[in-house]
Amino acid sequence: MADPRIIDITLDEATILWRSADVEQERRIAIFDLLEGNSFRMLHEQEDGERYDGPYKLHLSVEEGRLILAVAQADDTPHRTIILGLGRFRRPIREYFAICDSYYQAVRGASIEQIETIDMARRGIHNAAAETLIERLDGKVAVDFDTARRLFTLICVLHIRG
Repeated sequence: MADPRIIDITLDEATILWRSADVEQERRIAIFDLLEGNSFRMLHEQEDGERYDGPYKLHLSVEEGRLILAVAQADDTPHRTIILGLGRFRRPIREYFAICDSYYQAVRGASIEQIETIDMARRGIHNAAAETLIERLDGKVAVDFDTARRLFTLICVLHIRG
């Protein structure tokens, strides 16, 4: 029976050098929300011609400027590895880090209007990056918008260098 969703997600902890309490909270929320509700459907068969339609376990890492999505079946049998170049994500990641820094600072003392303005900009960057991720996964994996947003958050976590 098909169950096209992620049931477990891990990040390559060796990739993550440092994270603040704010970033750790974002990571926890993104993983929790992702596991509570997501749509993740592989669009091709395994190399042996068999179909496996989920559920999936996903491990994210970054190696040599590439995002590695190691997809496994529920029983941990490796399914497929998807490798995406991160060139189109460099600018959105930088912008997202900058706007998040502004947001975290604003939360500590800015007016409600200022916080809302920064949060709207943050959501705009996040939404555009989610759309880019959906495009980059096209033909490999079908994900819904909310799943792409949460995955982008986790991609950002993998890029924190301290």
